Amino acid sequence: MSDAIREVSGLGPDDLTDEILSATTPLVLRGLAAGWPMVRAALESDRAGSDYLRRHYQGATVGAMLGPPEAGGRFFYNSDLSGFNFQPVHVKLTGVLDEIEAKRNMDPAPTVYVGSTSIDTCLPGFRQHNDLKLGQRDALASIWIGNRTRIAAHYDLPDNMAVVAAGHRRFTLFPPDQLQNLYVGPVDFNPAGQAISLVDFRQPDFARFPRFAEALRHAQSAVLGPGDALFIPSMWWHHIEALDAFNVLVNYWWRQSPDYMDTPTNALMAAFLTLRDLPPAQRKAWQEIFRHYIFEADEDTAAHIPPAARGVMAPLTADGARALRTLLLKRFNR
Repeated sequence: MSDAIREVSGLGPDDLTDEILSATTPLVLRGLAAGWPMVRAALESDRAGSDYLRRHYQGATVGAMLGPPEAGGRFFYNSDLSGFNFQPVHVKLTGVLDEIEAKRNMDPAPTVYVGSTSIDTCLPGFRQHNDLKLGQRDALASIWIGNRTRIAAHYDLPDNMAVVAAGHRRFTLFPPDQLQNLYVGPVDFNPAGQAISLVDFRQPDFARFPRFAEALRHAQSAVLGPGDALFIPSMWWHHIEALDAFNVLVNYWWRQSPDYMDTPTNALMAAFLTLRDLPPAQRKAWQEIFRHYIFEADEDTAAHIPPAARGVMAPLTADGARALRTLLLKRFNR
C-alpha cells in the first residue's frame, strides 16, 4: 500500500520558498493555483476550460499522441517492445480540443494527449494571469492536455512543480532507490525520452514483476484537483493518471545545477559502452575510482595537487565544461 504524499495548504503562487523548491521529498500544495483564471474556468465546465485555452491559441502546431480505445489510455510499447501502441502526430491545438470534446462520452474512448508543449509558444499571454513565482529559477513552463490517460512511471532530471489546471490526476511516486523494483524498460528506446516502468499499475502482474510489491511499500500517492500542485523532486519516479474526460496540467522544470553541466544520462550511455561489460574485477576497480573522484568527491580529493594543475578535477566552470566536451568528442571520434 502507498502512503499519502505530505500536504500543505494556504499558499498562493507568490508564496513558494526556496525550502519548498529545493526539497528532496515530494509535497502536495493544495489550492496553490486556485486563483488562476484557467482553474476557475475549468471548474465552471470542461467547455469553459477548453474555451479559455482557445482564447490564447494563435495557431501553432503541437505534437500529440493518439491511442486506440483498447489501450485504456495507457501510452506504452507494443506487445514485443519493438514499437509503441500510439501514433505521434503534429496538429492544431483546436483539433485536439475538438477531438476531446467529441469523444468525451465514449467508454472506452480513443486517447489524445498533448505533452510537454511550451506555453509561451503555444498559448501566448496565458502565463500573464496563470503563473507561479519561482524566484531566480529559469524554469521551463509547459502544458499537457488530454482526456483519460496513463503515463508510465519514469523519472526526470529537473525538479518539477506540476499544477493541475483542469480535471483530476492521480500521482504515484517512488524514491530513486526503488529502481530495481520497478522493472524499467529499455534505456535507449522509450515512448517519450525517459526509460519507463513496464508494470501496468492498473493491473500489476506480480508473477512477472514480483519485486513491484516491494516498490509499492515505498510508494507515495495523491489525487489532485484543479488548482492543486505537486512538487516532484529530481529523480523521483512518478506515474500519472488523468482521471477525467478533460485534463490540463501546467508544469515547471528547472535544474539546481548550472546550464553548462551536461545531462548525466550521457555518462550512463558512455558507461554502457566502456564499463558494464568489463571483467568483474576491473568493474569493481572502476567502481572505486568513481566513488573516489565522483560520488564521494569533496575538497580533499584534489587537495594534494596544485590548483593550476588539477585539470578536470578542478571545480567545473563554463569554460571548463566547453573544454571537457571538446576533449570527449575527440576521444569518441578517434
